[in-house]
Amino acid sequence: MVQAKKVALYVVVVFVLYVIISDPDTAGDYVTMGFEGISNAASAVGDFMTWIANGGNS
Repeated sequence: MVQAKKVALYVVVVFVLYVIISDPDTAGDYVTMGFEGISNAASAVGDFMTWIANGGNS
């Protein structure tokens, strides 16, 4: 099982490097989308925690 995880990790790393080298503009767009997704998720968690702190009132 550990070997399968290592092989899968290597395949993902090679694919990421291939995408970066073959089309850097698209790779940059993917990174931007990823960071926007993380930012939106963090914002949603913050909104939820604020809602909880206010007693669940709208």
